[in-house]
Amino acid sequence: MRLTVQVWRQAGPAEPGRFEQHELAALSPQLSILDLLDRLNESLVDAGREPVAVESDCREGVCGACGVTVDGRPHGPQGGLPTCLQGLASFADGATVSIEPLRSAAFPVVRDLVVDRSALDRLIQAGGHVAVDAGTAADANALPVPTDVAEQALDFAACIGCGACVAACPNGAAHLFAGAKLLHLADLPNPAQERSRRALEMTAQLEADFGPCSLYGECAQVCPAGIPLRAVAAVPRERLRSRFRR
Repeated sequence: MRLTVQVWRQAGPAEPGRFEQHELAALSPQLSILDLLDRLNESLVDAGREPVAVESDCREGVCGACGVTVDGRPHGPQGGLPTCLQGLASFADGATVSIEPLRSAAFPVVRDLVVDRSALDRLIQAGGHVAVDAGTAADANALPVPTDVAEQALDFAACIGCGACVAACPNGAAHLFAGAKLLHLADLPNPAQERSRRALEMTAQLEADFGPCSLYGECAQVCPAGIPLRAVAAVPRERLRSRFRR
C-alpha cells in the first residue's frame, strides 16, 4: 500500500506553519495513523531531518493524547475511534492523506501536530473533581448508589478528554466535554454535595476559554468515547439549577 502524506509542520506557536508532502510505500492496511506517523518519522530521522512532533501515550484508545485532524476530521474518517485506533484500511491505495493538529483557538499549536490543551485542564480544575478532605470520606459500601445512577455516571466518565469535540465544533465549544463531567458527578452521593458550585464555576470557565455551543452536534459525531449529545444540554440545565439551589 502506498500513500501520499501531507503533514503539518510548525516550528513553534509564533512560527508560520505549512504542509510538507511525503511518499510512503510498503504500508500494511492494518497499521494505524500513529503507525503511519512512526514510519514517516523513521524515514525523516534516517535522512537526517527533524521528525514530526506528535503526542501519544497508551495507543489503546484510553488516554486521548493522540488526537490530530485527518482529512479535515478530528481523529480520522472512522467515527467513534481515536487516532491511534484509526486504520489505514480506510484509505485507498495511492490516496493522499492530510494530517494536521486539532484546530481550535482554545488549542494553540505547540509544535507540528502537538497542541496545548490546558483549557480542558482549567475546566477540570474549576469543578471537575470532588473536594473531600483525605480520610473523611465514608467507606464505599456505606453509600448505596442505584445501579442505573452508577451506570450513567460511568458512561459519562468514559470521556477521555481528547478535545476532538472542541475541534469539530465551528464555534470551538466544549459543552460535550463539560456536560460529561457535570453529569458524571451530579447524582453520586459525595460529588452531589458540590453540584451547584461545580456548575457555576465550570460554566464560568467554559465561557472564558471556549466558544458558545452551535447546536449542530458535530461534537458527538467525532467523540471516541461515545458521549451522547444530551450531555450538551446538561450545561445550561445544571447552571439554571444552581441558581435555585444555592
